[in-house]
Amino acid sequence: MLSKVSGPVRLADRVAVQLTEEIQSGRLAVGDKLPTEVELVKQLGVSRTVVREAVSQLRNARLVEARQGLGVFVMAPRMAPLDLSLDVSETKAKVLQIVEVRRGLEAETAALAATRVNADDVRRMREALADIDAAAEAGGDGVAEDLRFHRAVAEATGNPYLVATLGYLGEVMRSGIRITRANEARRADFIQQVRREHHAIVDAIEAGDPVAAEAAARTHMEHAAERLQDADDRFWTEAATAL
Repeated sequence: MLSKVSGPVRLADRVAVQLTEEIQSGRLAVGDKLPTEVELVKQLGVSRTVVREAVSQLRNARLVEARQGLGVFVMAPRMAPLDLSLDVSETKAKVLQIVEVRRGLEAETAALAATRVNADDVRRMREALADIDAAAEAGGDGVAEDLRFHRAVAEATGNPYLVATLGYLGEVMRSGIRITRANEARRADFIQQVRREHHAIVDAIEAGDPVAAEAAARTHMEHAAERLQDADDRFWTEAATAL
């Protein structure tokens, strides 16, 4: 029996962790069907939206699969899943390490996108950027919108394996991305800096310039690391407590 989940933030992440533990412990074995959405809502004491987001995280991590008309089932593991979760005692170091991982991937993805992009790809990227602005103005963290932007860049490469890889990493590194965005939201100049960096990536991709696109994406991640280094001890203490 699953226990109820409570807390002011990131309920979906907590539900995903609990379901993952059920799978990794063997209490939910390969081939087992997950409780229905209604049952999970009742057991966990959360909304349907939270349950759907948590199950989506498990699907992106290749822990479960949806079978049309039947439900969601535990998948056989192909290999041990990457553990990119954040440890409270090492929050700052691990978030910076996540930025390092993203730097190489995002730069190469942007370069490839610049050589293969079409008008629809550019439209999706700019729509995602507009959604990030709207989320920030509404007081949201913009994490989902940020992930959607980077997915749009990946989709422009036309490489489904790259899209799947970045989608998986985006989900397992969600906590690190959330902390990065929370830090950037602390200052108006950071917000504008990030906005300019995102638009520079899209401008270079739209221009079909892989060198400029790679440089813009790499610069964005390098500046993200610098902005994180600028955060004071109080920010990191609060970030660690919130994990």
